[in-house]
Amino acid sequence: MSDTHPVTDEVDLLLDNARLRDELEPYVDESVDGTVRMPLNAENEYLASMLAWERAPAMPIAKWFDPPLQLPHPESLSDQQIHELLERTITQLRQAHVMLECTEHLSDRQLYTIIVRDILPCCEKKVDLPHNYLYWRCLDDDDDHTWLRYYASAVERRRWQEATGQAPPPSETPPYPRNTPR
Repeated sequence: MSDTHPVTDEVDLLLDNARLRDELEPYVDESVDGTVRMPLNAENEYLASMLAWERAPAMPIAKWFDPPLQLPHPESLSDQQIHELLERTITQLRQAHVMLECTEHLSDRQLYTIIVRDILPCCEKKVDLPHNYLYWRCLDDDDDHTWLRYYASAVERRRWQEATGQAPPPSETPPYPRNTPR
């Protein structure tokens, strides 16, 4: 039995690498450093993800769906309707690789409103790769109090205290537990 498969695989990887680099050339500038060495198959995956990012269309997240995801205005819905729609919408977003983070301090109505008002109309690149996710943090970056209260680990709380010289708020369990991936 011949041992030509590893050589053939290596040649295929090298050819694929050259093709990906050629296709990426119009998008790359001096800010991209090519000195990091990694196995050829990992490098090709990385280059393919860069190329997919560059070619991906930027569009409102609502248009990532066929038909586009349109939700009723929150004020026109009862709490029960919001709860049911929210569960379906979170599942749809997850299937489209949009992962919601830091949602458990928000009521169903508050989270639904964020989805309708902020997430669905936001233009983002839709990159169709199996391991590519858009993570949407449902917490303002400057809201240290809520983050420390509900989401920060003990180590993160200690580091924050050391950096600011202030005592963090008491750690609490978030009031609206959800079955969302982390």
